[in-house]
Order: sequence, then C-alpha cells, then structure tokens
Amino acid sequence: MADKGLNDTPRSERLHIALFGRRNVGKSSLINALTGQQTALVSDVPGTTTDPVSKSMEILPLGPCVLIDTAGFDDSGKVGDLRTERTHEVIKQTDIAILVTDGTKLDDEAAWAKLLKQANVPFVAVLNKVDILPEAPTTLLAHIAKQLGCDVIPVSAIKAEGLDLLRQTLVGLMPEGSKQSLTGRLAQRGDMVLLVMPQDPQAPKGRLILPQVQTLRDLLDKGCTAICCTTEDIDRTLESLKEPPSLIVTDSQVFDIVEKKKPEGCQLTSFSVLMAAHKGDINYFVESASAIDRLTEQSRVLIAEACTHAPLAEDIGREKIPRLLRQRVGQGLTVDIVAGKDFPADVTGYDLVIHCGGCMFNRRFMLQRVEQCRAQGVPMTNYGITIAHIKGILNKVSLP
Repeated sequence: MADKGLNDTPRSERLHIALFGRRNVGKSSLINALTGQQTALVSDVPGTTTDPVSKSMEILPLGPCVLIDTAGFDDSGKVGDLRTERTHEVIKQTDIAILVTDGTKLDDEAAWAKLLKQANVPFVAVLNKVDILPEAPTTLLAHIAKQLGCDVIPVSAIKAEGLDLLRQTLVGLMPEGSKQSLTGRLAQRGDMVLLVMPQDPQAPKGRLILPQVQTLRDLLDKGCTAICCTTEDIDRTLESLKEPPSLIVTDSQVFDIVEKKKPEGCQLTSFSVLMAAHKGDINYFVESASAIDRLTEQSRVLIAEACTHAPLAEDIGREKIPRLLRQRVGQGLTVDIVAGKDFPADVTGYDLVIHCGGCMFNRRFMLQRVEQCRAQGVPMTNYGITIAHIKGILNKVSLP
C-alpha cells in the first residue's frame, strides 16, 4: 500500500477554508455536506465543537483544501473565552472564510465580518437551514447582505442544497498566489535543473525534506529535467552533463561551495530562497538582510522556525545561524528562538527577525508575520537570504 503521507498534498500547500459562526448554526453540518462524509461531529447540543478542528480534503473545483471547523464565537464562560480566543487565532491562517448564520442575532456576525475585513480575509456568508425557514428567504438574504457587507448563499446542509453555488463562490475568492509556481521565472519548460541536496541529520531517514520534494514536483510539472546530487558529487555530476544546467538549486548551508563550482551563466538559488518567495515577501526579506550589517553585541535577534522538531546537532536555526551571526558581530549578541505557532505579538524589542522557509505554514500565515514585523518597524528576513548575505554572495543569488 502506498504511503499516504507521500501521496498527499502537504497541508501547508492547501487552500485553508475556515467556518465561523455562533453555536449550533450548522457549521459542522455544512462541512460534512461539502466533503460528502462525516468529517465533523454534529450534535443538537450547543458548543459540541470546542477547539478548531482541521480536515484535509480534495474538493472540486477548489482542489486540495483544509477545512477548519471552529468553536462558536458566542461561547461563554472562562472555557468559552479560551475557545473564542483560539477561533480568533484561526483567522491568521485563513485563506477564505465562510460566515455561517441562521439569520438571527446578526450583531455577532457583523462584528466578525468586520474582523475578517480588517484582516483582509475574503469571505462569504451562508444562510444555513433554509429548508426549515417559514417563508422564502429572499428578503432575509438581502438584509444579511446589507448587515455583513458580503455575498450571502442560501444553503441547506441537511438536504445538500446550494452547495454548488457555494463552491463556485469560493473559487472566485481564491487568492491569486494560491497557484503560483515555486521556481517562478527561474525555470521554464525544457530547462535542465541541478538540485544539490546534502543529506544532513535534519533530513528524515529514507525521505527528503519537504522543500526538496516540492521543488522536484514543481520542476516536473513545468516539464523540466531535474538532476539530483549531494554536495560531494557536484563535480562528477557536472562533468557527466553534455550541457551545463540552466539553474542550480542548493541547500543554503553550502551556498558558498556551490557558487564556486557553478558553470558560467548558470543561475543559482536555494530551497530556502524559493520558499521565501513562495510563502512570504522576498523583496522585504532581501531589503531586511542589510540589518545584519548594523547588528552589534547589544542587539537582539529573533529566530523563528515553523517546525517544532526536537533540536538536532548542527541545527541550522538553533546553532548554525546564531554561530555565523556571533562570529560576525560578537559573542554578546542575544538570540532568542521560537518554534511552531509561537511568535511574540510585540517584536519591537528585536533588531532583526530571521524566519525559516515556512514550508509548514500556508502563505497567508507567513504573510501575516511579515506584515506584523513591517508594521512594527522590525526588519524580517529568511534563513537562506541571511546565509547568502553573511557569505557575501547575495548579489549572485537568483530570485524567483
């Protein structure tokens, strides 16, 4: 049997669709109707859904999605407040929101519509349970649309009515970057691309790390020829080729080694740089790299990892980059490290934020961190950009 993890689209590359609404308006029933299976627990008891629950699905014509079922935003009490807080956190990773209502108590929905607009999250409202409304919902739909300032789709999750219109509406709300190529303009159909992939302790045994897998798939989708080797085999691999590759993608940690060996006219980039452009704001990352030159022993740097893996020897974020920075600035430099979704709300105490490629996060979540740093006036860059800048070859790195 094939390994499901190898065949699945990574969750970070899926469209994140979150459902928000008061308790018992039918969010879970709507998810089950959209997926055609009992994905979410449904009950007449208000508050059945507690913490946000995510489910990866393939939904045509949307493609690979993550559906997020949230707790009712009208939950109450100390525990209810915690649940509502977690529902607020979901907004950060939401590409498209569905605001589910039964047409009553629209003040709550209006408040959440305002939050979604402030966060620039596209959303649609769903008037659920239209099968049990006492009369035709035309007037009610117009009233909801006016109150919430968005399109309203009438749906019966129980009878599976209105779902096709909802799916088509969601397609129209898909973010522009959801289908962007990982290698961008750096690789075109027919190009030969060399991938230099050191297999260090961070690479899972028997597998490739996610950015390597995603780059390979992107190149194959484009009709490129992808050739792989380790750092030790670069010379032999290049000598075996009749023509030099048009692009070399390498691990950022061996940027300087590969740069010295690459053929004249061949573009050079790294997996981390590709992820920086795919997930975040590459121009802001490159601009922010100059902040490294202004660091002193009195400076503070925050390093943020998307992964929450147990630290291994020579971990790039926890050991290698701090060591490179301190060799350049001095041993007194303060470096703090956060992992996963831990990230301070206030980063103004830092002189620089250095983030990993973010392969475990969706683009919206990464951009939310970028905008937070930009709004607070703190430069933010990326692992690969940082290493290239410190090694003095950033101007030789090709950007997607």
